[in-house]
Amino acid sequence: MKIKSQKDFFAGLMFMGVGVAFAWGATTYNVGNGARMGPGYFPLLLGILLAIIGGAITFKATTVETQDGDKIGKWAWKPLFFILAANFAFGILLGGLPSLGVPAMGLIVGIYALVFISSLAGQEFHAKSVFLLATILAIGSYVAFVWALKLQFPVWPSFITG
Repeated sequence: MKIKSQKDFFAGLMFMGVGVAFAWGATTYNVGNGARMGPGYFPLLLGILLAIIGGAITFKATTVETQDGDKIGKWAWKPLFFILAANFAFGILLGGLPSLGVPAMGLIVGIYALVFISSLAGQEFHAKSVFLLATILAIGSYVAFVWALKLQFPVWPSFITG
């Protein structure tokens, strides 16, 4: 077997791995049947579907010829670092870290931090457009999650709300 597209081959393997993991994890819940779906039914089907798509991509990568074999390039360490850091910062700011004495700063502060940190992953940084995007996302998240869905989590820092 000759791999004709490295990118597609390894992407397909990743999809298959994640799909199998989700399908396997879903079996710990009550799956039910088509008429009476349990909490594990939907994740099980999504995991199986993802694994099938991954298998199709992997098969295509071994059968269809591509230009230069679609070699995998170098790791993009800067974007990887900033995207992961943005997600960690959002989680910590949203709920706090009581074991280290970090208070919950709330949804709005977390979204601003998420957008500003993740924007550092790109090649360009425009503070005005990042601020505008963060403002739109903060307002949209507040409307969707707090106002419409009535989810209960801190919106503002605890030193503001008391």
